[in-house]
Amino acid sequence: MTTSPLVLGPMVRYVDEKSASVWVETQSAARVSIRTGGREWTARTFAVHDHHYALVELDGLEPGTVTPYALDINGTQVWPDPSSDFPPPMIATLATGKPLRMAYGSCRTSVPHDASGNRTHGVDSLRAYAVKMASGGGPPWPDLVVFLGDQVYADSTSEQMQEFIRARRDIEAPPGEELKDYEEYAHLYYLAWSDPANRWLLSTLPSAMIFDDHDIRDDWNTSLSWKKKMEATSWWHDRIVAGLASYWVYQHLGNLSPQERAEDAVWQRILRHTGQDEIDVGAELDSFAERSDRDPKSYRWSFCRDFGDTRLIVVDSRAARDLTPDDRALVDAPEMAWVDDRMRGGFRHLLVATSLPFLLPMGLHYVESWNEAVSEGAWGKRAARAGEKVRQALDLEHWGAFQNSFREMATLASEVADGKRGPAPETITFLSGDVHYSYVAEVERASGSRIVQAVCSPIRNPLPRLMRSFAAVMSYGLATPVGALVARSAKVPDPPFRWSGVRGPWFQNNLAHLEVVPEGLKLWWETGVVDGGDQQHPELECVASLTLTPLKAPDPSDKQQGTV
Repeated sequence: MTTSPLVLGPMVRYVDEKSASVWVETQSAARVSIRTGGREWTARTFAVHDHHYALVELDGLEPGTVTPYALDINGTQVWPDPSSDFPPPMIATLATGKPLRMAYGSCRTSVPHDASGNRTHGVDSLRAYAVKMASGGGPPWPDLVVFLGDQVYADSTSEQMQEFIRARRDIEAPPGEELKDYEEYAHLYYLAWSDPANRWLLSTLPSAMIFDDHDIRDDWNTSLSWKKKMEATSWWHDRIVAGLASYWVYQHLGNLSPQERAEDAVWQRILRHTGQDEIDVGAELDSFAERSDRDPKSYRWSFCRDFGDTRLIVVDSRAARDLTPDDRALVDAPEMAWVDDRMRGGFRHLLVATSLPFLLPMGLHYVESWNEAVSEGAWGKRAARAGEKVRQALDLEHWGAFQNSFREMATLASEVADGKRGPAPETITFLSGDVHYSYVAEVERASGSRIVQAVCSPIRNPLPRLMRSFAAVMSYGLATPVGALVARSAKVPDPPFRWSGVRGPWFQNNLAHLEVVPEGLKLWWETGVVDGGDQQHPELECVASLTLTPLKAPDPSDKQQGTV
């Protein structure tokens, strides 16, 4: 990897008006310090399977300030690198009452940023945005970037990752080119986050993250039969334990506020350690990961944050599934109760981030609801086996394929939109990724909140051209009425409301942005392009933009409003 005492990071994670957290990975046990002006905050590293990490918690900061910082390891400055062409890293605290400005996207592969990598995978939109940020041009920086899944691909590895695997085990033996253990996950994260441009961006721009299937494996928890098939292999146990343990370290820990971290059992163990030697929590973290997979109700990966008049709810739609036939749900009962508590009015905008789109194109939604019914026995056992094969082959496992969960979420969204859970927001916007194309869809409503689906996928992993045609067909034309007929043939009720496409689909690598503006909620998508062959300095082009303006307020005298 690197001979520097700093392996990976620094990454600015949770930031609010008065506090910030900075995550790092180091070569060995160390004391890690963050310096801003005349102040300094220090943390000791903790160990996980011979890797060393620290999360430095900064407090007592001033709201609305942008402050350069330096990172020291054992008293020696290691970041920023004096030879770097990038500006000094910054910590930008939130300003009280400032309208939210945010970037988001999903699905990003780790291949080189050269002509070959750009030819096969396109320009990395995140990296293009980093280059633009570093140049000092363009609009103000976001307050936050949210990564909505598939930050790493544990099942579809690059040549660089496969070289690492071959150096330590027989790549022909199961699980082959896929990841096997924590050591391989650590290297995969290194490949994902060590490019200088992206590394600089992550050292300056606060980030929040949630997993999707490829962080673990394609179709993760798509059904009970899928889970049983994985558990019957010789390698799945080690894979799921390493995947969830590394996710806690590299992604989830930084999502949490200081108060939420203080309630986390593993973090409590780290904080309580007073011995002179570095604490090793590898075994404890493995036990935690195994337990959270076996009993999803034992731990919550979802989180919620308020930014002035905007609420962001980030929903785990992978680990929190209930796959038992009688209670099948994309989000199990305790998790849905948690979402229920946070789906409230009184905010100008309500953002619900879920890696899987809540509102697929209606034709595809109907197909998924039909497939769920068939796979669960609506047409008999033989058809159920065939339906399960189709479900896994075509990735039919979004909200539409979990009708109970879809209808519960639709009820919550409609109640908020109709002012039944406090003053109705201007918008309820579902932010998603996963499908490898971007689009905007909207529920047909005359008053109250606008209910919108805004997808940004991929950041860097374009859909094959053949699949683009399939996606386009399912988004337009006869797909909706034909899909509706198929779903009704399996006795699937119609959705509780109708929706249609507003913009898209777009198949470029994209990074999406949103900003709360006086008129409403502004959304735009940008893609990276290489002009003149300079692979190291891609530029950004706007793919699409729109502003969601308010509908009229709901009429209290309308007794029919809010029916779902």
